[in-house]
Amino acid sequence: MQILLIRHGQSEADALEVYEGRSDFPLTPAGVEQAHKMAERVREAFPPEYIWGSTLKRASETASILARTIGCPINYLPELEEHNNGKLAGRLQADTPVPRNLPPHVKLGETGESGIEFRARAEHVFSYIKHYSKPYRRIAIVSHEGMISRILESFLGLPVHHDYYFHTSEAGIHLIEYNERGRFVHFLNCDDHVRT
Repeated sequence: MQILLIRHGQSEADALEVYEGRSDFPLTPAGVEQAHKMAERVREAFPPEYIWGSTLKRASETASILARTIGCPINYLPELEEHNNGKLAGRLQADTPVPRNLPPHVKLGETGESGIEFRARAEHVFSYIKHYSKPYRRIAIVSHEGMISRILESFLGLPVHHDYYFHTSEAGIHLIEYNERGRFVHFLNCDDHVRT
């Protein structure tokens, strides 16, 4: 099974430079355009048969654009939402520096999820998606940079605590695959479609 991991387009929070996490901002007009460009790229090169999407507006709007462009079914899961960043959600980035190198058990933004909790949620939803996607040759997961990173960690078998970082551009695409030989990475963070 091939799995497209796709980040949402630019959101209003990105434009305002506030922390997103669980804050629920819609796409900007530029984000809508990015989503359409991504959807056309996916339709032409590697169309999925089924789409799973986060319920937060920026991702659900991106996923619905992809679903309409491809003409395939979609299922929205709250478990695909971004890291719950507690009291950081919606705050200006310039006013509140994000804490770095938190121990895995410490909750982000005091009341959000710890790194361990976030990874466990990602492992659970990824397992669920793989199980219920068995009939399909290729699926797409439309979510957020943090969740996509946790899914990649799961796919690669990385521990919770490590020093790797996976960047995903706005409307960026990764393509991974489970096949008879094992796990195969086709590419990471393709974003040519939004830069042209």
